[in-house]
Amino acid sequence: MANIKKKVNKGGTVWRVDYYDPDGRRIRKDFPLKKDAEAYLGKVMAAKKEDRYFDVFDVKKETRITFNELAERHVENFGKQRSFVGFKRHVVKDLQEVFGEQRLSEISYLDLETYRNRRKATPTKAGKPRTDASVNRDMAILGHMLSKAVEWDMLESSPFKKGKRLMFKENNHRLRFLSEEEINRILGACSPHLKPIVATALLTGMRRGELLSLKWEQIRNDFIYLEAAMTKSGKARQIPINDRLAEVLREVRRGNQLKSPYVFCDSQGRRFHEVKRSFVSACRRAGLEDFRFHDLRHTFASHLVMNGVGLKAVQELLGHADLKMTMRYAHLSQAHLQEAVAVLNDLGTGHQMDTKPQKIKKADNPSIANPL
Repeated sequence: MANIKKKVNKGGTVWRVDYYDPDGRRIRKDFPLKKDAEAYLGKVMAAKKEDRYFDVFDVKKETRITFNELAERHVENFGKQRSFVGFKRHVVKDLQEVFGEQRLSEISYLDLETYRNRRKATPTKAGKPRTDASVNRDMAILGHMLSKAVEWDMLESSPFKKGKRLMFKENNHRLRFLSEEEINRILGACSPHLKPIVATALLTGMRRGELLSLKWEQIRNDFIYLEAAMTKSGKARQIPINDRLAEVLREVRRGNQLKSPYVFCDSQGRRFHEVKRSFVSACRRAGLEDFRFHDLRHTFASHLVMNGVGLKAVQELLGHADLKMTMRYAHLSQAHLQEAVAVLNDLGTGHQMDTKPQKIKKADNPSIANPL
């Protein structure tokens, strides 16, 4: 309840206006004259009644913007991204269910930490434990949204900056790849529509999304051309077509008779959007455990390195933005170590080494063998 009270202190007498703003925050303001206090309180009550409080009292607009408003702006700007059509739109929808009508200015670091921990404790739709990587992807999207809110003058600062890093530490060193014998087994176990897709993945290192969206117009002059908008790194890359891959593509072309602009399509010319189920079945028939479609990309890179291809070339073929990502394959080849020490071949060549045998002195303590 708003009121005016007379207060006497060492500085004299003041008239205190005591009220609550529309957000429920208690406001106290002192005036030397009672008439000024009454005028101010009248202004407050009128502004609240007419729903003009934030305009009348010059409260920053950013304090009134809700998470739903941010989500709407985010979808407008990023909804056409290739990755958004997939899992990102589901994450944004889940975030709206959690934060929804909460004002951006009221989202705290504690809210973020609580959301992360609850997300981690929530099983997936398949009933499996949610991985750290999955939670980190959700948190990355939330972090990006709040960062854009700051850039768009919807928020003063991101609550992510008010505490320690909220990402779980992931184990990114998993490197599962197939031996030559396993490659033959998986290809033999693939259904007709899946076999050329798997073969192309093994021969190019392309990601699943890049493969399933591949069009014939991208294949020319003995190269596969991937545009920047199609790649995860956002950078264009070109993949050479070797003899084996050329044979695979010719077989695919004869099979679909150009019924579709897409390379991999069904008998009606409709492109494949997903091959997860058929791939899992093929792995089961081939007796392969703990193997994912993305591991075909690891197989491609691993066999290049084991056959002496330099890491820089592998980086370019995979489209890694940072060589650190490619370095996970370095231990598969001794060639890079030999090249490293080869730079010292001329070290000390200007000095003639004395190769005459040296006379070995008797050890001071005969009970101890002479190390020379």
